[in-house]
Amino acid sequence: QVPLKPGRSLMDWIRLTKSGQDLTGLKGRLVEVTEDELAKHNKKEDCWICIRGFVYNVTPYMEYHPGGEDELMKAAGTDGTDLFHQVHRWVNYESMLKECLVGRMAVKPFAAPKGEGFKNEITSIMFYYKVLNICFLGAYQNIFFSLLHFLFYSYDWFQTDNLVTIVIYTKQKDMNAELVIVDCQDKRLRGEILMDDHSYLVEIGRYCNFAIEINIAEKVGKVEIVLKKKDNIHWKMLGQPLESHNAFIKRTDRGLFYRKCKLVSKKEVTHDTKLFCLMLPKNTHLRVPTGQHVYLKQIIAGTEVVKPYTPVLPLLPLDFKEPSHRGGTHIYLMIKIYSCGLFTQALDHLQIGDYVSVSNPEGNFKKSQVQTSEDLFLLAAGTGFTPMVKLLNFALTEVSCLWTVKLIFFNKTEDDILWRNQLEQLALKDERFEVQFILSQPTKDWVGKQGKISSSLLSEFVKRSRRDSKVLICICGPTPFTEQGVQ
Repeated sequence: QVPLKPGRSLMDWIRLTKSGQDLTGLKGRLVEVTEDELAKHNKKEDCWICIRGFVYNVTPYMEYHPGGEDELMKAAGTDGTDLFHQVHRWVNYESMLKECLVGRMAVKPFAAPKGEGFKNEITSIMFYYKVLNICFLGAYQNIFFSLLHFLFYSYDWFQTDNLVTIVIYTKQKDMNAELVIVDCQDKRLRGEILMDDHSYLVEIGRYCNFAIEINIAEKVGKVEIVLKKKDNIHWKMLGQPLESHNAFIKRTDRGLFYRKCKLVSKKEVTHDTKLFCLMLPKNTHLRVPTGQHVYLKQIIAGTEVVKPYTPVLPLLPLDFKEPSHRGGTHIYLMIKIYSCGLFTQALDHLQIGDYVSVSNPEGNFKKSQVQTSEDLFLLAAGTGFTPMVKLLNFALTEVSCLWTVKLIFFNKTEDDILWRNQLEQLALKDERFEVQFILSQPTKDWVGKQGKISSSLLSEFVKRSRRDSKVLICICGPTPFTEQGVQ
């Protein structure tokens, strides 16, 4: 993010979109935009961008974009869909930019290939598909890959008088609870199996008011979703297949799925940070993997606003993991409340019993990175500490090969340090763990280290425990802190 000028906050942008001003320059007309026409609008003072087939005049949004003008200009006059997916596909651009909509992209005419050459191409595709040549490259790679789910992913179902069991066969030998997401709500049963950047979806339209049980056979990759029938009636069909049913596609192409979670508690952690506990809906199975985040969605002043947060544990691990009585039913979020923050102020005003929408997990961190390391260094600034909580729990309770786990925690003042007492207790409890607090604005009474992240400061703390030990360093904090740390 970049600093914005006064009067250029998200709330200011929402006010502008509701002011009735013509933000497209087309006086309310929607037009069909060709590639040539789109390419003409590639300057800061005249910038059009295409996202998922729709063209927006983002010129008036330039000064309001949290990522800065330069980021928007990367897609000026072009199709910015891929860039949008890479950076923040979670943003509801349709709501944010609805008053900037110019129109649709013109559909390019498609001329079908003719002659024997085209026949030979089709024959080749079928041949490679039959012999399972997974290394097949070229124009049909994506089509071929999407067809693989017929071979590796399938589902079936059977029933008794009281139960219906849906069985998903994945052939994944490392299947576990974190890779399975099930929601049964709003007359829809949705089961999603995650595999790296793809997922397989079973999505059925049917009134669901059942108790759900999830059984996972990890060694063979079989997942069972057990539903309790509302009435002892023989089902003739599982339900009405929905649009994405029985599909194996990229997760970025699928879009985010949300469910409404109830706020059950809100506790103060520091003077400006609170621990929110959200309860998942009944009949929802969701485990947020270590190192991954979720998105919270709220409607503010008529506009859908979305922000990412990394779930934490209710407490740091001393002699336990996440409490079993709440494991998988609650999500804990440690959130800093900004005095001028539109979204965090809205969250802070939520009352116990209110609801907030929570997305499926996102992220590409893999536990294997920790499991193959011997020295783990965690560099955190402020609420950049939140992804370190589950990482600490996993490292100290499940990874026996680690020799040292060190947290280097940067804050402005002592009052800003999150869970200081718990961290100090953990360091006393586990000899492998060490924590170092570093303040940039300490009082005169502070006897610890002070300063900001730098090469000289890090060289003092980031040292191998043994020669040639395998090291993993994880960094999280504001963008300048992260960039400086990586350097």
